[in-house]
Amino acid sequence: MNSPADPLATLPLRDDLRGMSPYGAPQLQVEVALNTNENTHPVPADVVDAIGERVRSVAAQLNRYPDRDFTELRRALANYLGHGLTEQNIWAANGSNEILQQILQAFGGPGRSVLSFVPTYSMYPLLALGTGTEFIAGRREPDFSLGAESAARQVAEHAPAVVFLCSPNNPTGTALDLDVVDAVYEAGEAHSTVVVVDEAYAEFSRSGTPSALTLLEGRPRLVVSRTMSKAFALAGARLGYFAAAAPVADAMRLVRLPYHLSSVTQATALAALEHHESLLATVEEIKTQRDRIVAELAALGLTPATSDSNFVFFACGQDAPTLWQGLLDEGVLVRDVGIPGHLRVTAGTEAETTAFLTAVRACLHRE
Repeated sequence: MNSPADPLATLPLRDDLRGMSPYGAPQLQVEVALNTNENTHPVPADVVDAIGERVRSVAAQLNRYPDRDFTELRRALANYLGHGLTEQNIWAANGSNEILQQILQAFGGPGRSVLSFVPTYSMYPLLALGTGTEFIAGRREPDFSLGAESAARQVAEHAPAVVFLCSPNNPTGTALDLDVVDAVYEAGEAHSTVVVVDEAYAEFSRSGTPSALTLLEGRPRLVVSRTMSKAFALAGARLGYFAAAAPVADAMRLVRLPYHLSSVTQATALAALEHHESLLATVEEIKTQRDRIVAELAALGLTPATSDSNFVFFACGQDAPTLWQGLLDEGVLVRDVGIPGHLRVTAGTEAETTAFLTAVRACLHRE
């Protein structure tokens, strides 16, 4: 009989998985959920209709496997990104997490390592674990920033097979200067390191913040990962993608599962890309609410980080769990990212932002 304390205890689980907990933010029924960095605006009606039409058009052929190489979708993604990219430079998968997993399956694995600079996206070590890749936790400055010299020195020291650079970084929300990406790539040249810039939140960057897409030319092991979960408001569709030199995309065919992108997923993504202007119309509004959160939290005596994403990371004193619970009691769910004295909140609609700020004031007033 399974132990109540550990229902997996009697299974022949891998030793390195014992004691682990599944990834996931709390899924609680609350009035205002601002803990998972979703785009909280609903999908526009014209896009809903377009997706419905596209999906309906493929429904009669669901007895057949989808286009294994999703060529039309890759071409549409290349057109969306620009920068002279073609479908040969594009790969896609079921969310950017699967993109990163496939990269580690191809270039990581037993006897190899992946380096990232913590605090950063908490899935990176879990993806490393799942692919048998050693995870190396690189160091940031005390203010969570990352400079080119420090990053390059750590890459040279550890000689990883892969580097993950999250920009804008999750959970801090700050974008990397391109000199950091360039320095990391140069430092990894001696060991043919694959450098992945995870730009899941790139569409929310402040004006003038450059994308690593501008660095792709002449760098055959540089990969820029994106997602349709955030700015496109399609978290439920699960579509992530990357741009890189064509051989990197070709390498993914060695590790992807057969027909890994369903016909429905491809149809949904194509409809969204055809209507990307409608979908992205909420981005500026979200950025306005994000900047409002930064300004008003600072006015309340808290310390928010400047953000290039659709969320705000803020210092709230040493008792973050108490504030988290207080906000929850007020009907607002934010994210405790496990960094002492800090919380993270998604920038939602104007009404959701007002509810969050009102709840913060109520909690601070009770102290």
